[in-house]
Amino acid sequence: MTDALSALLADRDWLLADGATGTTLFNMGLQSGEPPELWNLDHPDRIRALYSGAVEAGSDLFLTNSFGGNASRLKLHDSQDRVGELNRAAAGIGREVADASGRKVVVAGSVGPTGEIMAPMGSLTHESAVEMFHEQAEALKEGGADVLWLETISSPDEYKAAAEAFGLADMPWVGTMSFDTAGRTMMGVTSADMVKMVGKLAHPPLAFGANCGTGSSDLLRTVLGFAAAAPERPIVAKGNAGIPKYVDGHIHYNGTPELMADYAVMARDAGATIIGGCCGTTPEHLVLMREALETRPPGPAPTLEQVTAALGEFSSADDGTGETTGPTRQRRGRRRG
Repeated sequence: MTDALSALLADRDWLLADGATGTTLFNMGLQSGEPPELWNLDHPDRIRALYSGAVEAGSDLFLTNSFGGNASRLKLHDSQDRVGELNRAAAGIGREVADASGRKVVVAGSVGPTGEIMAPMGSLTHESAVEMFHEQAEALKEGGADVLWLETISSPDEYKAAAEAFGLADMPWVGTMSFDTAGRTMMGVTSADMVKMVGKLAHPPLAFGANCGTGSSDLLRTVLGFAAAAPERPIVAKGNAGIPKYVDGHIHYNGTPELMADYAVMARDAGATIIGGCCGTTPEHLVLMREALETRPPGPAPTLEQVTAALGEFSSADDGTGETTGPTRQRRGRRRG
């Protein structure tokens, strides 16, 4: 039987993903340092509202509140023995929201990095990483997730471990990396490197791409890099809503709904099929992104000059491949969500 995401991809030229989990939950009262995954059981009404906000704004898929739901991340909060119940709850609430939507909406089980460094540079072995990812994958599957969604990954070894684990769970998946270090991931992966890696996996993703990182202009430069490598699989673009700024004790992103609408169309024209937002992206952004994708006709791939003119300058002159690609802005820190 065809999985839900593949079925949608077969019928559509583009799909709208969701926006930020963290931004929305902080707006609901989540405190800094508080693990959002615990809200799946403590405040299910708020998680239901999180998912419903994306669906009502027009998203074709949304990610579950389970980004930090692996044993390594939950151990920081003495909750490593709750992986199963927290992830099942995250997916279960999502299943209810999607089934009640009246249309085809995909529940994507979010899986983030372990937070550990893999051997030989660190202490996390491949076998241990696979075990952690497999445990989380099985719980999301049991809860009702249609697909698994690996995101904000920097290490190719961790990406490969997750791919193996998802194969053990017999689940389709999507996987994105974060290109936040001069066009590369923190562990040095370029857009071309990722295309090659994905093509060699025994259990490859349905789609791959980039999320988070720095600003939306940098992410589109990475998407153009993916497209230039002529990948066989659909590309995902999930960029931040502008640049983070610290205002009155909180992180705010300066990307307006109108800017994100421009970003969505440029992402589509650059070669992305699944388009959404990451940090700072709210339902208000998603509404205009959907409208723009539906009403603005497809065009040629944007040039780098067009990207910076519309979305702002790149954070680095180097795109990760050694090519100087345009003006830069001062790099600021990033925060997921």
